[in-house]
Amino acid sequence: MEYRRLGRAGLKLSVLGLGSWVTFGSQLDVGLARESMAAAYEAGVNFFDNAESYAGGESERIMGRALAELGWPRWSYVVSTKLFWGLHDAVNMRNTLNRKYLLQAIDGSLERFGLDFVDLLYCHRPDPATPIEETVTTMHEIVASGRALYWGTSEWPAGDLRAAVELAERHHLHRPVVEQPQYNLLHRDRVEEEYIRLYDEAGLGLTTFSPLASGLLTGKYAQGIPEGTRASLAGYEWLRERLTDPSSNAAVQALAAIAAELDCTLAQLAIAWCAANRHVSSVITGASRPDQVAENLGALDVLGRLDAAVLERIDAALGEAAV
Repeated sequence: MEYRRLGRAGLKLSVLGLGSWVTFGSQLDVGLARESMAAAYEAGVNFFDNAESYAGGESERIMGRALAELGWPRWSYVVSTKLFWGLHDAVNMRNTLNRKYLLQAIDGSLERFGLDFVDLLYCHRPDPATPIEETVTTMHEIVASGRALYWGTSEWPAGDLRAAVELAERHHLHRPVVEQPQYNLLHRDRVEEEYIRLYDEAGLGLTTFSPLASGLLTGKYAQGIPEGTRASLAGYEWLRERLTDPSSNAAVQALAAIAAELDCTLAQLAIAWCAANRHVSSVITGASRPDQVAENLGALDVLGRLDAAVLERIDAALGEAAV
């Protein structure tokens, strides 16, 4: 396993992490979650990602119970969660990053996890209705209190992120050190263009999600929606049109020949491609069973084969499929 620094922060994360979105609570109970986490940990994964809103808080409970049953030393792993969407359908508790919500939400997350602190705490989306100063000050206080060790953002525009960094530095506050954007072969602009100056100027680290584009890059949606897949779950109807898009599936098929030459699956190729970006600290993978964890970790073997020539071929294959 390779470990990378989180931007300019001192924390090191496994280049592949394990996330709980969709799976924990929807597809995995505590037993399967524990087995999947154990398989990842034994392979060197030290980063486990979560969010308050995943399965309405149940994902945090499941991960917390799994951690308790596994009994790992707290110093040996990194846990993250994200706040914004809220769990209570009430004013000040939904789609916000105001002080009242954040201070109550972090306590709720820690209670569900059964932990004293999380290592990384993200603002899950930007909140234009709350002054950035209020959000930055509150996140600083959470870190200063020891309830989180570092904080960051997820899917924030570069302008808002830069404003948060500058405000924190001006007032000598804990600043955001990490962003969690979507990044995959079909979704690249934010990581490769919008944030490009922030890596050096702000020391920004990245923990990217959806390396398989919600499963599209595995090739399994080329003929429709198979039973038991993410898109077949209740509540994920919004994914179906995207996953069955003909042009996107044509792009996936164009990559199949390259994957075959590298003797890997399409999924392993897609995950390795994300990790090949030097600005990415950790690629968050998902799995609905332990053997899928093992398959995803096979991307580590593929990573060393992605030289400049192969990366150029991948770009060319995607370009031709888009024509």
